[in-house]
Amino acid sequence: MGQAYDIVNVERMTSSRRWTIIGLLCVGFMVAYFDRVNLSVAVTDPTFQSHFHLSKEERGRLLSAFFVSYTLLQIPAGWFVDKYGVKIPYAAGFLVWSLMSAATAWVGNFSQLLGLRLLLGVGESLNTPAGMRWIRFNVPESQRGLVVGIYMAAAKVGPAIGTPIAGGLLVSYGWSNMFLIIGLGSLLWLIPWLLLVKDNDRELEAAVQKKAGGSNLSFWDTLMSPVMLGTIIGTFCYQYFVYYCLTWLPSYFAEQRGLNVSKSSWFTGASFGGMAIVAILAGWWADRLIARGADPVTIRKRFIIAGFLVASTEILGAYSSSIEVALFWSIFSLSGLGLTTANYWALTQTLLSSAAVGRVVGVQNAAANLPGVVAPWLTGYLLTQTGSYTAPMYSILFFLAMGVGAYVFLVKREYAPSGAQAG
Repeated sequence: MGQAYDIVNVERMTSSRRWTIIGLLCVGFMVAYFDRVNLSVAVTDPTFQSHFHLSKEERGRLLSAFFVSYTLLQIPAGWFVDKYGVKIPYAAGFLVWSLMSAATAWVGNFSQLLGLRLLLGVGESLNTPAGMRWIRFNVPESQRGLVVGIYMAAAKVGPAIGTPIAGGLLVSYGWSNMFLIIGLGSLLWLIPWLLLVKDNDRELEAAVQKKAGGSNLSFWDTLMSPVMLGTIIGTFCYQYFVYYCLTWLPSYFAEQRGLNVSKSSWFTGASFGGMAIVAILAGWWADRLIARGADPVTIRKRFIIAGFLVASTEILGAYSSSIEVALFWSIFSLSGLGLTTANYWALTQTLLSSAAVGRVVGVQNAAANLPGVVAPWLTGYLLTQTGSYTAPMYSILFFLAMGVGAYVFLVKREYAPSGAQAG
């Protein structure tokens, strides 16, 4: 199937055009995270808190709201791009989420703010299913592992860049102008996307299926696989730590460690920047080992488990009275989780194969974003009950251990459904 795919796709797109669009997908992913982290930065501002009269639990509800609609719509969004293609649905989603982000500047109460965050999730729900579907049918098999690694690293570069940008804009221009500048400025991305991307991925999919003799595994078979169950659990556990950092790490630095908004934003950015670098290097390293003859399932699982274990060092920072030591472990642990990033997505492609690309990605991405609902709320609850960030960090440790168990006991080659393995 991979060879047939390469023959079809090489005839349709030059390498330079392909990489330009990959770059656009990465920038689009980064912009999506700009519009997620802007609220995380805003809630650290006393003016913003007083304007909406926010308690810690209400802050948790706000930070969770985006992920409620985003997660619930992942599978429908996957079906939507499978049916209607990538170009126009993705552009429409991008337009919606950018406008919802900008409109935050004009809301006057908590309910309106909550509603806009829910609508932001509606727009962004198309992001990952559309991006992964485009990659599947427009990138040769020989490059797909690297491309997926770069694409997923963009999700970490987004908060790495977006957090300090949002912090700087908030300090310089106030929270309302920060939302306006980020939301409206993002719309420029639509121009090259509409000019460069063709609405032909369904034609490519049909050509691939014809050359390969049709789909080799139904969506239902994929969904019922123990490998899919283990992937869902492991993905949830991976993302729990990511979304804790995305939503509460600026507040942790500010409230527990006494950093101002600008400094806390920069340290949050450094944590995600380190994760992005490690993610790309780990994806490249695993690909090289596999190219030399190593078993892809074994290699990718080792990287995934190593990432979970390194990430668990976050708990060490909770027990240090030193700001420098706590900051080190925060950056080190999240960066180390980058060992997992490219490999857990690539491992799904290795063990499971389905024509319903958008829906399979939607299932995995739903699991990836459910902790976006759970982590902010649970962290806010634990903070209210204990008055300390130690308990939230123990919850991170619990989920990381569960993730290791999922990949050790469930995500195995022998548990993949018949005909599912891609290599």
